[in-house]
Amino acid sequence: MPKRCNTRYTRMCFIKETPLLRYLSLLPVLVLAACNDPEPEPVPAPTVAAPATPALPAPDEELFSTLFAATCPAAEKVSVAVCKRAMGADNAICEFGVGEDEYLRHKATLEAGEGEWAIADAEEFCAEHDSHHVDT
Repeated sequence: MPKRCNTRYTRMCFIKETPLLRYLSLLPVLVLAACNDPEPEPVPAPTVAAPATPALPAPDEELFSTLFAATCPAAEKVSVAVCKRAMGADNAICEFGVGEDEYLRHKATLEAGEGEWAIADAEEFCAEHDSHHVDT
């Protein structure tokens, strides 16, 4: 049996009898039920491989100077050198100046050998630098 509304409170009677209000009153219960769902299984974090550590340190001016002096003893001493190596590369490119030269006029390629750097094509490289710097 439907309720009868008091004529004095007709607005209140209208609000109580609307079906929309009945559904809205169930909304908090549905929200709580949705929050009570079982927790999802944790997704395993992707394993990140450790970056490969280079076996050899990046060559610098001091290393190149000693390597150049050991490889080409007849050539002049290196005055300035800058070496560049790409990440993970097995070789490096060095630009250098010899004697009193302040400019990077010469280039050499260093290759990673067995635990140390070595100048690529050392015989050709030394022959080229020894011929340029021979006193006449």
